[in-house]
Amino acid sequence: MPESSPETHVIDFRAAEQLLAARDPRGAIRLLDSVIAAHPENTAARLLRARSFFLAAQLRPAELEFQIVLEREPDNAFAHFALGRTLERANRPWEALRHFRLAAALEPRPEFIEAARFARDTGNGDHAPDRPASDPE
Repeated sequence: MPESSPETHVIDFRAAEQLLAARDPRGAIRLLDSVIAAHPENTAARLLRARSFFLAAQLRPAELEFQIVLEREPDNAFAHFALGRTLERANRPWEALRHFRLAAALEPRPEFIEAARFARDTGNGDHAPDRPASDPE
């Protein structure tokens, strides 16, 4: 196996972007694993891997990666939005709404605002039937 170098990690990252665009998230994850092993601080690689996990329906790993991104970049509106989608897909709408609202507040893009409104308007956020309305979100 050829030795890894910063150049090969850049090539792997770019190839992972292409694989994700071609709807091969598992292939992207395989490439990104080595990039992140060599550069765990690389937030862009973690965000791309989180998106890949999401598209591969690996929701728990996607959630963990999005959370790492948000620990490093709490003002990353896209990461909040994507984490919200991940939580929504995992049938956790109450947690998702918080991230949709943060995304919309940080960057009022139409899709972020719509997600926050839709979650609120469908009753997926103010309170759950099994949770009193007075409980904090």
